[in-house]
Amino acid sequence: LEEAAFQLQQVFRIDISIALNILGIESMRAGHYRIAYTCFKLAADRGYSKAQFNVGLCYQHGRGTAKDLEKAAFYYCRAASSCHPMAQYHYARYLLRHTPEDEWDRHQKAVTFLEQAAMAGITEAQAYLGVFYMKGLQPREQRGLKYLLLAAKNGDAQSRYHVGVCYEKGLGVQQNLAEAMRHYRQSAAAGNRNARERLRV
Repeated sequence: LEEAAFQLQQVFRIDISIALNILGIESMRAGHYRIAYTCFKLAADRGYSKAQFNVGLCYQHGRGTAKDLEKAAFYYCRAASSCHPMAQYHYARYLLRHTPEDEWDRHQKAVTFLEQAAMAGITEAQAYLGVFYMKGLQPREQRGLKYLLLAAKNGDAQSRYHVGVCYEKGLGVQQNLAEAMRHYRQSAAAGNRNARERLRV
């Protein structure tokens, strides 16, 4: 009986959190940012990762509360630890921007979160990792190309352009100008200016 009561409490707690988060989303759409923030915060404090991510967005953009990147990172971290892919991406970006070069653990944590987000299908994380691995102090070109290809397949025109660069210059793949042109054309057709410029050249 105690176990059943505990399970009911858990379901009730989760249902309330979901309802508060939905109310927050609707309030945000209606332009009622303060109400949205309050709803998100109540659900986030109950441990609901989607609401924790939304609180992070509120702090990052100053919606319904004062802009505060450290508080945004705190809530992104909480959601990321519960495997929320977009939170993993946002928190990783924060860590990479605000971590000194010599803090290897935090740097590695950021890369791990980025890879988890990328493998969960977050295009932004795939694109970021692709460039990250290509331009790092010790470039890992094949790994970078892998993530650029994933982002390109998800419709990211800039990543498609970078894939073209890889084929043109032989980065992580055998040089192939015809393949480079194919990727440039696809990127240009999606509106990428760099790709159009490269095609002219």
